[in-house]
Amino acid sequence: MPLHPQAEALRARRASTGAPPLYTLTPAEARAADLADIRATAGRPEPVAAVEEHRIPGPGGELALRLYRPEPAGRRLPALLYLFGGGWTLGSPDTSDAICRRLTNAVGCVTASVGYRLAPEHPFPAALHDCRAALRRLVDHAEQLGIDPDRLAVGGDSAGGNLTAALTLLLRDEGGPALCHQLLVYPNTDHRADTPSLREHDDPLLFNRRSVAWYWGHYLADPADGAHPHASPLRAPSLAGLPPATVITAEYDPLRDEGEQYAEALRAAGVPVDSRRYPGVPHGFFAMTGALDAAAEAQQHAAERLREALR
Repeated sequence: MPLHPQAEALRARRASTGAPPLYTLTPAEARAADLADIRATAGRPEPVAAVEEHRIPGPGGELALRLYRPEPAGRRLPALLYLFGGGWTLGSPDTSDAICRRLTNAVGCVTASVGYRLAPEHPFPAALHDCRAALRRLVDHAEQLGIDPDRLAVGGDSAGGNLTAALTLLLRDEGGPALCHQLLVYPNTDHRADTPSLREHDDPLLFNRRSVAWYWGHYLADPADGAHPHASPLRAPSLAGLPPATVITAEYDPLRDEGEQYAEALRAAGVPVDSRRYPGVPHGFFAMTGALDAAAEAQQHAAERLREALR
């Protein structure tokens, strides 16, 4: 279908400002522009019962870990580790703040967001190892943090979806901790993808194939690393034994096809999958609840799937 009128309005607004594509900026410039753009379309952040800022040890130094609580601390609740997007190059817990707040309330879980290290300063697999450290912190300190370690899920959007998929592979191969669910929102799944959606989407006013190449170029210190399943989960020899998945894709997204291919590969490996494509919207729409009705719909669907998995 054509670009949804709400998405078309966002595109027209971007054209009117003359803002350059992020892939034409330095990483520092792009980080600031990306956060400003996300905040402009995320809507008013929902209040939650509490937001806690922690510092935890990571493989490369201290990491920021932010916890969102749907109710005052007391009983132990299920938990979601949500990994922000930004092409492994941009982002921080502030990037996914509005998403985490909405999921916290809608799911009734503690949501954790980790400030994993960014490329190109810290290329693959630094971000993945930081995400593993954050998850292990939730498990090892579950009682102190008010978390039920038997009811854990992980999720993320874009590069956060890639890290989610990679983390489930890493944990499976290491023998745990076990996860109840994975939420994959338009994830990168194959460094060498050459799909119709990647070739078709070249609009400089939207996330496009040049954006994808720019992010991969920062994340991989050596292009050969892209063949590793922890960089390209679609290339894993087996996806068997992974947690049930919810996969969300967008019609106007160069990553659409590889996200849907990953959903099909999970199904073929015997993993329960709910896959849903949202028509007429671009990559990044999941975070745009202040501008796109589809964003609120997708977040509600994700929350229902997580709530059922963590019940």
